[in-house]
Amino acid sequence: MVTAIVLIDVEAARISEAAQAIADLPGVQSVYSCAGDVDLIAIVTAADHEGIAEIIPEHISKVPGVTSTITHIAFRSYARRDSEDAFSIGMQA
Repeated sequence: MVTAIVLIDVEAARISEAAQAIADLPGVQSVYSCAGDVDLIAIVTAADHEGIAEIIPEHISKVPGVTSTITHIAFRSYARRDSEDAFSIGMQA
């Protein structure tokens, strides 16, 4: 499984509708509106890099109001919750 973090710029008047349209796309796990350099951040997963290469340019970038995207591919997850969940079911890290 490949995870991508997609930074998305959107026309100001279309942020809410673009966010919902992106959230409804297959492969999009979550969409966050945020303050800072970008308008939205989406977490996208696919079986392989080819899937990511399809979802972002063919679907996210074509949502009305989206003006640009920047994609970062995740290598590993270091979430504390993942470790705590493993311990709660009796696994040793």
